[in-house]
Amino acid sequence: MKTYINRTLPLCVLLVVLGFPYASFAQDGVAGINEANQQVRSYFDAGTDLMYAVGAILGLIGAVKVYQKWNAGDPDTGKVAAAWFGSCVFLVVVATVIQSFFGI
Repeated sequence: MKTYINRTLPLCVLLVVLGFPYASFAQDGVAGINEANQQVRSYFDAGTDLMYAVGAILGLIGAVKVYQKWNAGDPDTGKVAAAWFGSCVFLVVVATVIQSFFGI
C-alpha cells in the first residue's frame, strides 16, 4: 500500500500545480448567467411559435381520432375528446404562464 501512495503522490501534486494557472482565469459567473438569460429570452418567441405549431398538429390528430371513435360508436368518445382538448389547452396555458412568469 505504501508504494501505491508513493507513486500517486507526485502525480497528484503535479496535477494540482498545473491547475493553479487556470484558477486565475476564473470569473464570478455573473456575465455568463446574464448572457444565458439574454439568449433564452431571444429564443422564447421562436419556442412559443413552435409550441403553438405542435399544439395545432396535436389538435388535428386528436380531432381525427375523436371523429373515428364517434363514427365507430365507442362509448368513451367524450373522454378521448376531453383528453385531446385538454392537452391542447395545456400547451397554450404553459406558454402564457411562462411568458408572464419570466416577464418576456
